[in-house]
Amino acid sequence: MPQPPTDSALLADLALARGGINRRAESRADAAWLERAWADERTRVLAVHDGVIPVHADAARVRPMLPAEVPNEAERLLLGTDGHGITWFAARMPVEGPSAGLREVGAELSGDDVALATTAIALDNWHAAHLRCSRCGAATLPAQAGWVRRCPEDGSEHYPRTDPAVIVLVIDGDDRALLGRQGRWQPSWFSTLAGFVEPGESAEAAVRREILEEAGVPVGEMTYLGSQPWPFPCSLMLGYHAWATSTDIAVDGEEIVEARWFSRAELAEACASGEVALPPAVSIARRLIERWYGEPLSGDWIRP
Repeated sequence: MPQPPTDSALLADLALARGGINRRAESRADAAWLERAWADERTRVLAVHDGVIPVHADAARVRPMLPAEVPNEAERLLLGTDGHGITWFAARMPVEGPSAGLREVGAELSGDDVALATTAIALDNWHAAHLRCSRCGAATLPAQAGWVRRCPEDGSEHYPRTDPAVIVLVIDGDDRALLGRQGRWQPSWFSTLAGFVEPGESAEAAVRREILEEAGVPVGEMTYLGSQPWPFPCSLMLGYHAWATSTDIAVDGEEIVEARWFSRAELAEACASGEVALPPAVSIARRLIERWYGEPLSGDWIRP
């Protein structure tokens, strides 16, 4: 039977946390630089709309366009510069041809491609949901290459939001893992427990509160293992292993309707039989489970 790692090293190569794009924050307000970059023959543009981006038929690469192909009315978002020195923009416009969302292709794209796609989708989601000023209700306008929305009435500036959320694999004294199922999921779908960090709360306090609220299980020690963006629509998932101080389960019946303790042998058997389907490889939940298990597990979880 596989054995889990004994150290607390961070998870590596999380699907949506890969890539080394230079975000060019210093250039977002530089109109002259932006115009030069847009006119550069090497510049590429990624269309984005409603959570999808264009991909090649093999779904392993994004499918960009040239700036000259972008309609004048499409909003431009500066994504950054890749490792080859190529500047990338996103264009908020309908996506034509083969396309996909991050759940489908996030684990297959290269590091740079997934960084570009994740940023484009996160920014597009934010713009779509924040068209009006939260102070006075006036329509806002994009500024600073898509990284700000400015209110023309009161002059206020509004910035992209990211909502921190904790995602936790709970482990008991017998080294079993706690997995739960939401009521809207299929009967075989199990995953780690998760929830948003509330105002005035630390991530560690959120771990303890969420696990107790959803499964009735108190936890003591915990280890932070890594994070990745999850733009559905705007989360940052903070991954933990936490150790239970009691194995009694009392699900809340609202968010979580079923929770079970699994040994490694029990989980392997349940996955092999189809009784349990795990989260997809793109998710940090899958990696938290596999880190405890000690090696990759078969089985997949495909959202309808």
